[in-house]
Amino acid sequence: MLYHSFLIKYSEIGTKGKNRYVFEDALVHDIRRKLKRAEGSFRVTRERGRIYVSSKSEDYDPESLIEALRHVFGIIGICPMVQFENDGNIESLKREVLSYWGELYRGKKKSFKVYTRRADKSFPLSSPEIDAELGHEILDAFPESSVDVHNPEVRLHVEIRQFINLYSEIIPGPGGMPLGTNGKAMLLLSGGIDSPAAGYMIAKRGALIEACYFHAPPYTSERAKQKVVDLAEKLSRYAGPVALHVVNFTEIQLAIYEKCPHDELTILMRRYMMRIAERIAEKRDCIGLITGESIGQVASQTMQSLVCTNEVCRLPVYRPLIAFDKQEIVDIAERIGTYETSIEPYEDCCTIFVARHPVTKPVPEKIRSSEERLLPEIEAMTDKAVEEAELILCR
Repeated sequence: MLYHSFLIKYSEIGTKGKNRYVFEDALVHDIRRKLKRAEGSFRVTRERGRIYVSSKSEDYDPESLIEALRHVFGIIGICPMVQFENDGNIESLKREVLSYWGELYRGKKKSFKVYTRRADKSFPLSSPEIDAELGHEILDAFPESSVDVHNPEVRLHVEIRQFINLYSEIIPGPGGMPLGTNGKAMLLLSGGIDSPAAGYMIAKRGALIEACYFHAPPYTSERAKQKVVDLAEKLSRYAGPVALHVVNFTEIQLAIYEKCPHDELTILMRRYMMRIAERIAEKRDCIGLITGESIGQVASQTMQSLVCTNEVCRLPVYRPLIAFDKQEIVDIAERIGTYETSIEPYEDCCTIFVARHPVTKPVPEKIRSSEERLLPEIEAMTDKAVEEAELILCR
């Protein structure tokens, strides 16, 4: 069956009370934007508690439509459906249901249960009565089928509203909140597995995302930079267009390497990355930073190290992966399509200047003392890095 209408289900938006229309508007806006990637022309409409997507013509690709919708935050279910006029007549409804069942399940030994939701209370039968009537009709017309009220193979949903919606498949969406309903944050994006997954998780809560990447030529190649651009583009399939700020970090890294204790290299570089990312974030009206840190995963991510990192930030730092183990993070990366790109063998600036025995329990006072060795030159280097950052729009 080639469907031309799709019911879009959401969950959390329904709890927003008088503000719900704001979230619904944002969801509709993002659906329309994502559907530009699908093959065909589509109409997005809304009535109370329901959003519909319909094809404007017979010539469209349903798979590309569903793929586009599966990247829209706020959607928990995509339901290919048949929609027809509600004339208030149970006999008309029976005919439509039998036609639907026959086309999809004729000759298949499927157990089923009918779920009727009667938003239009003028319809002459109650929901349980409609369930019973339709169930009997299906059993009579298709004796190979059977009823199972506890664990049916087919859940036949009948929604009686101004129109009647008929569907039996719910394709999972990503869930979360619509983009743009929770401000904007700056992601510290490396070429690794963790940071794209962290950006995805914050975007899933409705935040718009920009990203900051620290490039260290000639110690890191243009291919390493392209790898991060590729990751930002993959992330944009969910998060919308991502403004990627590429910061030349070579001068700062060399200064730290030459003037500071080598066991502190990682934490010192991380502190300057956070400072620079925060300054760019404030210029771009971001209200938080995002990192892919997870407690204890590497030396710079012990709790003591995170204290030292947080010390230099005024903006809140969001770490959605903080309690995840590596396999859990890999699972997210595989699900969102960034994993294969992340494991490409192109080093980022962190891995080039790594200490053989990095400090795992840095003391803030000692770290601050080491930073004093960089003054006053480091201030000019930082200003230059911020001002000369390259901006790439990834979509």
